[in-house]
Amino acid sequence: MGSLGISLAALPDAQSPDLHLSHPTAGECQTVWELSSLAWTDALTLPQYLEESAYLTTVPLAKDGAMTNWILTDRNLPPDQRPILCSCETFRKRAFISGRDGNLTEKIIHGVASVFCDPILRLRGYGSRLMGELAEILRTFQAETTKPIGSVLYSDIGKKFYADLGWHPFPINTHIELDPSAVPKGSRATQLLSGDLQRLCEEDEAMIRKGLTSISSNGKTRMMLVPDLDHMLWHHKKEEFVCDKLFGKQPEIKGATVGQPGNRMWAIWTHRFYGDPESASSENTLYVLRLVIENKATASASDAEQGDSQVEQMRAILQTAQVEAAEWNLHRVMLWDPTPLVLKLVERTAIPHRRIDRDHEGIASLLWYGEGSGNEDTLEWLGNEKYGWC
Repeated sequence: MGSLGISLAALPDAQSPDLHLSHPTAGECQTVWELSSLAWTDALTLPQYLEESAYLTTVPLAKDGAMTNWILTDRNLPPDQRPILCSCETFRKRAFISGRDGNLTEKIIHGVASVFCDPILRLRGYGSRLMGELAEILRTFQAETTKPIGSVLYSDIGKKFYADLGWHPFPINTHIELDPSAVPKGSRATQLLSGDLQRLCEEDEAMIRKGLTSISSNGKTRMMLVPDLDHMLWHHKKEEFVCDKLFGKQPEIKGATVGQPGNRMWAIWTHRFYGDPESASSENTLYVLRLVIENKATASASDAEQGDSQVEQMRAILQTAQVEAAEWNLHRVMLWDPTPLVLKLVERTAIPHRRIDRDHEGIASLLWYGEGSGNEDTLEWLGNEKYGWC
């Protein structure tokens, strides 16, 4: 007998016409969370993880039907009596699409997350069946106002599995890592609090819109998940829940900004605890969710004084992040998808760091429903930063 309470020998074949995707009941959601706790409790206890899972259905980016739970199951059996063969979640997100002529549109894009199969049921093809059916359903799912342009996911099992099902892995998945630093070094960055974020996200979105109305320099369509407040709040609500459970307090500092309007740089981050906060071997991380350089033309200028100013801003942002990581006993600071400009500025700060190309975890993958292949030969995925992960 398996964990589903039925004989493993009686389980249906993955290609059976009796299987379909359905939405779990409240009781079935509880079962899904209990099963997935084998992989994703992180630093929480099982009861805390179950509480967190329910709570995260009520926060921005998830509430009001933006998040949907899915299970692969037997269509002939009633809810709460049917097997849960595989499960996942999807998030309805906003994406900007800009053609080579700068024609900007806003579309729906579905983010896929938490794909999970009970270990005892793996290698039976249920994951492939679930994702194959989901790929077709999402073409028209929640399309009341606009047709979805595609689906994104971040694979933690390498590139091949999801690529075979249509989610093309973008070839470069890079991040920068820095060590925490307990000693402030005269940073002139201003700390960001929760009340600062809505304004900055709105200003960021306005700059993105303006930038995407320009003609494409490489002839490719450009796509970007909108780094709106809902994305930031999903991460912050998660970090606040976890920190409340672990420490009885919540992080107040949500990022850092430096410079005057028109020439600012800012970062929004989140605290993530994968393991015991006291363990020196944990991978607990301060993730930079979104890094914004307000005046890229200035940052790219050949004028030495202008360039030095941008380097100092980057140094202030990174040092503030290092201090925040140290104060929460996080073991690294991580910045996803650094652009060539960001890499150049980070190098010039002389802050020790590591550049890492991921080939197994956090692999950004796209299933494209729009025109063209959706691969990197025709599409440029901008801002592939940590805010988009969930």
